Amino acid sequence: MKRPTVETVMTSDVVTVASDASIKEVIATLADHGISGAPVVDAERRVIGVVTEADLLMLERAEARTAGKAMSSPAVTTTAGTTVTEAARSICRHGFKRLPVVDPDGRLVGIVSRADLLSVFLRTDAQIHSEVTHEIVIQSLWLDPAEVEVSVREGVVTLRGRVPLASLIPIAERLTASVYGVVQVINELDYDEDDSARPHPRRAGPAA
Repeated sequence: MKRPTVETVMTSDVVTVASDASIKEVIATLADHGISGAPVVDAERRVIGVVTEADLLMLERAEARTAGKAMSSPAVTTTAGTTVTEAARSICRHGFKRLPVVDPDGRLVGIVSRADLLSVFLRTDAQIHSEVTHEIVIQSLWLDPAEVEVSVREGVVTLRGRVPLASLIPIAERLTASVYGVVQVINELDYDEDDSARPHPRRAGPAA
């Protein structure tokens, strides 16, 4: 299954400030665009920091005259190829509202916010049903969709029916839970054969 990446949800048109921009210019830029922070970039659009409303209000930076003096540095960034899940973890770990997106040279190519990342999970039940049925039941597990019923209601997926082997049940549940937009999996699958106690085949050793 293809994982959504930052590139699919990021905003490419980014409001930035120069490191030598005055504090008054920074405040005006944030106010004009209705944002609480912006990346600070150099002449080649490399991200050298981030300046936020919180930075501007910190007492120890009250004497700062420019964005370069008030900004937080180094900036925590992400890349376009990073998965949405990884970017979300980074945002939560650092307590940020957004992350600048950079290319391999550190140049700014976009910005991704918490709201952007959350948008991935706003999928319809029909979209979730289609992915679970086709990519998991059919393509990943090679099961007959007539034998495994998939129902989705408000992101809650219920799996019913029979599978050939007991070992497939936890796999089906785990793969279904990994689908974006799924909030819970109710596993009501049964099995034809319990293969949990099946002996593992031994590899033949070299002939004496």
